[in-house]
Amino acid sequence: MSYNLLKGKKGIIFGALDESSIAWKVAEKAYEEKATFILTNTPAALRMGNIKKLSNQTESIIIPADATSMHDLDILFDKSLDFFGGKIDFILHSIAMSINLRKKRSYPTINYEFLKKGWDISAVSYHKIMKTAWEKNAMNKWGSIVAITYVASQRCFPNYVDMSDYKSYLESITRNFGYYWGLKNKVRVNTVSQSPSITTSANAIKGFKQFFIFSDKLSPLGNASAKDCADYIITLFSDLTRKVTMQNLYHDGGFSKIGILDTIIS
Repeated sequence: MSYNLLKGKKGIIFGALDESSIAWKVAEKAYEEKATFILTNTPAALRMGNIKKLSNQTESIIIPADATSMHDLDILFDKSLDFFGGKIDFILHSIAMSINLRKKRSYPTINYEFLKKGWDISAVSYHKIMKTAWEKNAMNKWGSIVAITYVASQRCFPNYVDMSDYKSYLESITRNFGYYWGLKNKVRVNTVSQSPSITTSANAIKGFKQFFIFSDKLSPLGNASAKDCADYIITLFSDLTRKVTMQNLYHDGGFSKIGILDTIIS
């Protein structure tokens, strides 16, 4: 069911790869809610994924861009502003990658060159995207910028390796840049801390399937799906949440607030 929550709104969605990705679900929901948007990912990711299908399905265009490259972002925003004939209303950052995790390194044995690369991709890219939008005055008043994070930014999840550090940095960028965006043009900046979701990248995490089951049992409402997350993000893009900014918003079925369940200790 559509509520026309994003009717007339325009945006850029970073990170859609395949049907399992959160960005893909957000694109589908944004289209359902009458938004128009541009899909973007790295050229390599575009070759690996099935984003053309999503583009056709949502009547959107694809502009390749490496979110760690200021040159690519400059071109992306110029093309986007030209395509829309004006400013945009929302941005989704759904980008994360840990080389150390993929190489199966433990936290005490991380490679620092891998660390820097993953930090740039997973966290600094968020700042670079917002800096580009800032310098081009690309956001409409009361716009919304959202990134995906995880509770590992606040707790120890050993198998998440250095991705935990990236998420902590991502949330710090949200608070700090959110302050300036609010003063500049009433633009909101938030992160959504999502339940573990079965995506292509999540499958690289050691023991993910077991943890997914554990999280579902521990959460009073169960794990939130990628589709559930998309529904929530749409409300953050909409005018219904105009005074929500600089927040890390938990969308995890209650997992982040639970200590233990009676069913586990009984």
